[in-house]
This record gives sequence, structure tokens and C-alpha cells, in this order.
Amino acid sequence: MSLGSLRVKNRREFFKSIAAAGVLGTVQGSAAESAAKSLAAPGGGLEDRAYWVSIMEKLAGPVLGSLSRGELKKQMPVETPGSVADRRRFSHLEAFGRLLDGMAPWLGASGLTPMEGRRQSQLLRLAQDSLDAATNPHSPDFMNFADGGQPIVDTAFLAQGILRAPQVLWEPLDPRVRRQIVSALKSSRVFPTPRGSNWVLFAAMIEAALLVLGETTVGERLESCLRHMLGWYKGDGLYGDGEWFHFDYYNSFVIHPMLIDTLAVLRRRDPRFEPAYATVLKRSQRYAAIQERLIAPDGTFPSIGRSITYRFGALQLLAQIAWMRKLAEGPTPAQVRCALTAVIRRMIEAPGSFDDNGWLRIGFCGHQPSLGEHYISTGSLYLCSTGLLPLGLPPSDAFWSDPPKRWTSQQLWSGAALPADHPILDVMGVEIPRL
Repeated sequence: MSLGSLRVKNRREFFKSIAAAGVLGTVQGSAAESAAKSLAAPGGGLEDRAYWVSIMEKLAGPVLGSLSRGELKKQMPVETPGSVADRRRFSHLEAFGRLLDGMAPWLGASGLTPMEGRRQSQLLRLAQDSLDAATNPHSPDFMNFADGGQPIVDTAFLAQGILRAPQVLWEPLDPRVRRQIVSALKSSRVFPTPRGSNWVLFAAMIEAALLVLGETTVGERLESCLRHMLGWYKGDGLYGDGEWFHFDYYNSFVIHPMLIDTLAVLRRRDPRFEPAYATVLKRSQRYAAIQERLIAPDGTFPSIGRSITYRFGALQLLAQIAWMRKLAEGPTPAQVRCALTAVIRRMIEAPGSFDDNGWLRIGFCGHQPSLGEHYISTGSLYLCSTGLLPLGLPPSDAFWSDPPKRWTSQQLWSGAALPADHPILDVMGVEIPRL
């Protein structure tokens, strides 16, 4: 049977199939009531996982359901505090690239229950069809990979998503679709090599993906960009966004995750990159531990800095380190699961988070369009999916199978005795060889 014949006919049918399986119905109630309930009587790991899967489906349904049919530009609203005409050029690639970046590990996960496996298979087919629609120049949903500055950002998120699950998002694809993807990634090179901010990592991420896909890379956009980012390290697991430190969540939105994934590609090809990867991982583990401590006993965390409307995407690094099974001494997998579940409930269930057709709306906890910067639009918001990376772990993993456990702030605010927190002390300089 062809991929096209397997497509879900329309979004309503897609959600009916989910509701029939009894998962989407869990996404109900006010954020405050839900959080209070989950904190008073936390569910088991498999119950938490079913809830996370329902959120993934809720995020993915409208985007992939429309894009797989070549109707994303027709169906997706573009809400933005700035010029709608301007952001409409970019918002569709934002939605797809960022969504796929977060859901890729789950699409590639194994060891699922039969019921979850059926859901995964359905969304995987839609994702594969969407990769075709997004990169085919003859598709009505062919996306903007080269016009303006913004496309380099979301081309990088798309590339990172493919690298997070190449066994399902690259290897099985028709050669024609593979050629389309490579051409789309390469077209982002029209944007000059970034300088002076976290954007250096978007160029590096794209080049790392092209390297894995068998293409020749541009050293100025790969190794040189990595050197710039590593040169902005400030200490205790935190980087500046350029020369200066910014008190926001870009260390989690972009910096740590893309440093880890780019250097992981390079160290697999050349053992000289191993020391740099080890240093970056140590710093990431420290910042992930800090992120876990930032989650308050009630499942909230501080709204600080720009792009806060990416919601629980602000905790991507904590989610990624848990998915990698690299949590350092401190929070356990069960603590992180319970903490992230509480955050997700508080944010995604807030009234107004979605419009009547299931599309995300601008906000941190509900619909708060005043929080959106000029570059924020509907598509931007789907970076929240990166908070769900641990769905790439099988249900049998300790992250899901261990019993509920209070996270650090819950323990401390209840009077529990815990070890004192300490910074990490590491070398400031990191050597990046040339390929």
C-alpha cells in the first residue's frame, strides 16, 4: 500500500481515531485543577507516558494532518504580534521543523505497546509524507528555506529532527525525497555564515546533518561556528548568547542541544572530537540539573527572558539529557519525569492554549499574545514539542517504569535533607579540530 493511500483523510478523522483509543480525552480541565490533582496523587510512569503521547498527538495532529495532504498553508492560522504578511513567509517551516525536532525520538522509538505502536505508525506515515510535501518544489506546501534570515533557524531544527531519528526519517525515504531534503538543506547556505549569537549553531547543525547524509560540508559553517559558540562559555554550564550572557532559556532552546548533537556527529567520524564532546556533555548535565531545580513544587518555573511563548520547550535540555540517559548525580529519571509532567500539565491545559481547531496560540500559560516578540508566530510555538524528547525511551526504561518521586524543590520545600548544590569547575577553552 502506498504512503498516499495511508494518509488520514482529514483532521477530524485523525482526532476521532485518537479519541477512540482513549488517550486524547485525558487532555481536559483547567491547568490549576490538573496540576493540583497530579501533585496530590501523582500517576504511575505508564499513566504519565500515555498523557505525554496524548499531548504529542494533540500538537502533531493539525500540523502533520494538513501538511501531509499539501494543505498546511491553506489551513494553518498565522497569529503574530507583528506583521502577519511578513511572518507568513516563515511560519509554516517553523511549525513543521520544530514539531519534528521534538517528536523525532518518539517516531523512532521501539518497545512500545501495541496501542502506542499503532499511534506511532500513523503519525510516522504523516511525518514522512510531510517531509515530501515540505521539500517538493511542486507541492503547494513547499517551504521557504532560503528567502530572508529566518529560514536558517528552522531548517536547522528540521535537520536536527532528522538526525534524532534517521532510521525512520531518512533511511526509508524514496531517493527522490532524499534529494529534495538535501537540496532544501543546502539552499539555506545563501544566508551568510552567522556571527555574534546562537545563530552560529543553526549553520553548524545544518552542516552536521549534510555530513551524515553523505554531502560535503563547509568548514566555515561547521567547525568555525562551533569555535565561536564554545568561546562564549561563561562557566557553571552556561554560555553567553554571543559575547554577553543573556538571562533567558536559549541555553536550552538552542545552545546545549545543538552543541551536543553537532559534536556527536563529529566525534563519530573523528575521535579527535571526543574531548570536546565530553566537555560539552559535562556542561549540559550541569545545566540540566539547574533546570530541574528551577521547577517549583507546584510545577511552575520562572518566566524569564525572550521567547517564553515556546512554553515547556524552555526545558528541552533537561528532557534531552533524560532521553540520552545522561542525568548526572542529582535528579533521578523518575524525579525528572514527574517534574516535567507537572510543568506540561500546568502549561498546555491552561485555557486558551489552543484555538477551536486545535492550533497553538501565543502564550506562556494560556493565550497571552502580549508576550510574543515581533518574530513570534503560530509556527514558532511548536518548539514546545522538544520538552517531550523522553518519549524516545521505551516504556520499560526507568524514566517511565520507576515509581513517582518528588523532584528537588518539592523535597527541599517539604523540609527534606538533601546534599548542597555546587557549581562545576571546568576548563574554559575547548579545542575544535578541522575535519
